[in-house]
Amino acid sequence: MPHIEQSDKIAGVQLVRLRSFADERGRFMETFRTEWFPQRSWDIIQSNRSDSRAGTLRGLHFHFEQVDYWYVVNGRLRVGMVDLRPSSPTYLATQTIDMGQDDNHGLFIPIGVAHGFVALTDVTLTYIVDNYYNGGRDENGVLWNDSQINLDWGFTDPLISPRDAANPPLKAILTTLEQRFT
Repeated sequence: MPHIEQSDKIAGVQLVRLRSFADERGRFMETFRTEWFPQRSWDIIQSNRSDSRAGTLRGLHFHFEQVDYWYVVNGRLRVGMVDLRPSSPTYLATQTIDMGQDDNHGLFIPIGVAHGFVALTDVTLTYIVDNYYNGGRDENGVLWNDSQINLDWGFTDPLISPRDAANPPLKAILTTLEQRFT
């Protein structure tokens, strides 16, 4: 069983310290088990892979209908998160976590926590979600560098998609968040 740490900054975020077994042939590791997250009734619906060049920033994205579980296969990235749930004890708290292929970490991101990453190197991220992609109806975003959120990425001038660059600021989505999470 891996060691699972609850975030001390954002309620419900969990960092999973995975166990790796290596010998002269290579290594083996379990990267995910549904029993590690009893707070969620898991049906692993979809698994995804994201490949990003160094300097790419993806996010901030959030969902009302799915959780994410991330694992870095290759390279290094910095995860940025903000709690958008007005009813949460950690509402508007932010956190960054560096993850990489040598860290043996998984990351559980609950519903309502906006998340994204900046690729510190070329990086391959795999992630499991518990709901199907629904044509974008549950693909929500908030501006990655919103001054009201003040998330410290430790990175300036990233390569960012037009979609993510056009994400709204927090003040534009506050009413929606209050309706959905309270």
